[in-house]
Amino acid sequence: MATAKKAAKKSTAKKSAKKPAAKKPAAKKPAAKKAAVKKPAAKKPAKKAAAKRKPNAAFMKAMTPSAVLASVIGSSPMPRTEVTKKIWDYIKKNKLQDSINRRLINADEKLRAVFGGKGKVSMFEMTKLVSNHLK
Repeated sequence: MATAKKAAKKSTAKKSAKKPAAKKPAAKKPAAKKAAVKKPAAKKPAKKAAAKRKPNAAFMKAMTPSAVLASVIGSSPMPRTEVTKKIWDYIKKNKLQDSINRRLINADEKLRAVFGGKGKVSMFEMTKLVSNHLK
């Protein structure tokens, strides 16, 4: 009888373990993907060794300043780039850059003559006005 009870327990244990599982929806098969044709990545040519920039000959040509401009930067001939640097040195030394709008330059008496009588000039307009005083 002991064996019958054991057999009954096993069968009930198996039945309880075999509860019907909730039906899962059938897994959808992924759509067949087209084989993507991969193009090889275009190779960029290797950069050449960085060549030094050559200065533009027109900017490096020595220009003679007019008498009015010479009172600000000096009378010796110099390239346009040096003229611009010397004018900026003068502006910063005398604190002529506008404190609110830093692009404007407040001209003093010497610069007013260079700027054609204008009291305020933008830094972009300045180079145009200075070029009129170079020969």
